[in-house]
Amino acid sequence: MKRTLASLDPTRLDGQRALVRVDFNCPVKDGVVTDDTRIRASLPTIRYLRERGARVVLFSHFGRPKGGPDPKYSIKPCVRPLETLLGVPVSFLDNPLGDDAVAATRRLPRGGIVLLENTRFFPGEETNDADLARRFAALGDLYVNDAFGSAHRAHASTAGVAQFLKPAVSGFLMESELKYLGEAVDRPKRPFIAVLGGAKISGKIDLIEALLPKVDQILIGGAMACTFFRAMGLQTGNSLVETDRLDVAKALLEKSGGKLILPRGGVIAPELKEGITTLTVPRESIPPGFAVFDIDPATMKDFAERIKSAGTVVWNGPMGVFETPPFDQGTRGVAQAMAEATERGAVTVVGGGDSAAAVAQAGLADKVTHVSTGGGASLEFLEGRALPGVAALDEV
Repeated sequence: MKRTLASLDPTRLDGQRALVRVDFNCPVKDGVVTDDTRIRASLPTIRYLRERGARVVLFSHFGRPKGGPDPKYSIKPCVRPLETLLGVPVSFLDNPLGDDAVAATRRLPRGGIVLLENTRFFPGEETNDADLARRFAALGDLYVNDAFGSAHRAHASTAGVAQFLKPAVSGFLMESELKYLGEAVDRPKRPFIAVLGGAKISGKIDLIEALLPKVDQILIGGAMACTFFRAMGLQTGNSLVETDRLDVAKALLEKSGGKLILPRGGVIAPELKEGITTLTVPRESIPPGFAVFDIDPATMKDFAERIKSAGTVVWNGPMGVFETPPFDQGTRGVAQAMAEATERGAVTVVGGGDSAAAVAQAGLADKVTHVSTGGGASLEFLEGRALPGVAALDEV
């Protein structure tokens, strides 16, 4: 069990510099943040610290700059939306390793906030360089990791800094992620159903292996289902199939004990194009020249009934190419079923990435129990892997 921000004596936060690792890796266009979801996710931790008189020092990676600082990857555009959401000024420190950086953090007023420049501008961030981690640590009196989406990376700002700055605790977002994902896997209400989709089985092999002993059923959608179809000896037309994973797919089917539930059919078309005329066919009747781009209505109805009767549902990966209508219907159907299952008392967890985007697009993000902010991190957590950013935090 990891130590949390809430476990610290709140009266001792007054005047302390809280170095908070957030995930502000937001989409930006023409210098303006176009989606502030990740900033909003950090607000409970930031507000809690401010209200208790802490000096809040925020830092995050942003994009993938190569070879050092690049104005295109400055995190400064996040300052304005953060100010708007909090209703208070936020300062910006463009050189957190500069001679005056430590003094600048100490000059912050109680409850003041500063955002540091992109952590990836500094050599050693992605290699977890101890010297860089130590210099980051000098900017705070305690460390709070609230960036679950980066917790699977052993970087100086996520793992290394926690070795030099104590206490090192989880923020409210991190705590929530670990609680819901952990309980879903370790103490699920039954029946426990996983819904897995996406393009490639190769990215989900470890997850399927890890979940099979724990779940009652795994519902498979997305193009990855076509690799299973081919492993069953079915024709798949022009559908995406990982031919080098056919043996793996066959082995998973054999060892699943009937827990792997595949689509009954698919929505097919000769090409991926918005508004194109489609056909709906059983999985045994996919013709040459066509590809499967979504699960069919019969599968959607079947999956929805299974989801709505579940006690716990974990969802990772879309059922089709949901960005291109009309191939968004299966994914929308799963999102709706998740919302209905939640209303019936199920614990429903959406595992970040495309699934989180789909739930948000359907306007149902607040109708499920938990939407993870970390695609890769949630995937690795569900696979049972240790996350470096979590492992580095203090134990209770």
